[in-house]
Amino acid sequence: MFATSRRFHSVDALRGLTVAAMLLVNDPGDWGHVYAPLLHSQWHGCTPTDLVFPFFLFIVGVSVALAIVPRIESGVDRNKLRRALLWRAARIVGLGLLLHLAAWWLLDKEDFRPWGVLQRIGVCFAVVGLLALHTRARVQWLCLGALLLGYWGLLAWKGGFEPWTNLASRIDTAMLGPHAYLFDPVTGRGHDPEGLLSTLPAIATTLLGLRAGDWLRRGATGHICIAGVAALLLGALWAQVFPFNKNLWTSSYVLWTGGCALLALAACHVLIDQRGWPAIGRSFGVNAITAYAGSALMVYVLIALDWWEPIHRIGFAGWMTPRFGPYLPSLAFALAFVAHWWGITWWMDRRGWRPRI
Repeated sequence: MFATSRRFHSVDALRGLTVAAMLLVNDPGDWGHVYAPLLHSQWHGCTPTDLVFPFFLFIVGVSVALAIVPRIESGVDRNKLRRALLWRAARIVGLGLLLHLAAWWLLDKEDFRPWGVLQRIGVCFAVVGLLALHTRARVQWLCLGALLLGYWGLLAWKGGFEPWTNLASRIDTAMLGPHAYLFDPVTGRGHDPEGLLSTLPAIATTLLGLRAGDWLRRGATGHICIAGVAALLLGALWAQVFPFNKNLWTSSYVLWTGGCALLALAACHVLIDQRGWPAIGRSFGVNAITAYAGSALMVYVLIALDWWEPIHRIGFAGWMTPRFGPYLPSLAFALAFVAHWWGITWWMDRRGWRPRI
């Protein structure tokens, strides 16, 4: 998010691998033939795909700790940092809105969707950045706990955790109506997986990354590992009464995915920063939002030109399906798409091109 004073290649690599995974699961050749681990859970549950977005938000928090906190400690004016932080967050949100505007225009969508992935990233970045600027670790932990417990209480008190009738979906319906990601015109009910209320526990995910980033810069890898195991255990226990659910971003889901992200960060740090393993994915990581936004726009253009299906059919499905069935060519298309953008970001990185939104 900001250029860091000390660059942890492990963080760049983990961010890059997360973006690569995001492109992989978002861009199969044929949505009718996708291997189950590469699909989101329909409602309750947690597949490998459900780890991708929380990993990215977790890394946003880590980046805040590595970029903003050292500047505070070195005496940089907080007002200046706050202005830069909020302007950066606004640009991320604005980019998300522009991408949805492009999708609405190019794909002839009936309704414009105001919420989305980049919008949520921008909001979480702003809130957690402000907490990093103006609060200490104890307050941040209290905020994290209050968000998780408060969200659980709100959903349990008002409508439970079922589709359409839960409080998060009801707020989406009231605020967005047909502009929600999912909308049933028969019942008039809507739901958005990046909606307003479920952004609260997403902020908790980013806060967990903030605390992990502080441990990372202080060399407390053991703390990261212990917290990761503890989060996994607490998340699994909490899921017995508050199930894993990516659509609702449940508190148990925050802890479960956060535990996975903590352990992944610790592993990358030990292997890459300490043992010198290659930082695979680093080029993706240093141009993460550029790759995400550019690839999304590319998808919209290919679909608008009716090129997506012929590329998949001629380049992959036509000759692979008779030999391997329809699932492998769909995956091969997605892998080729990721490789294409990996090549672009590698080329950009080689030339020192790192556009900042």
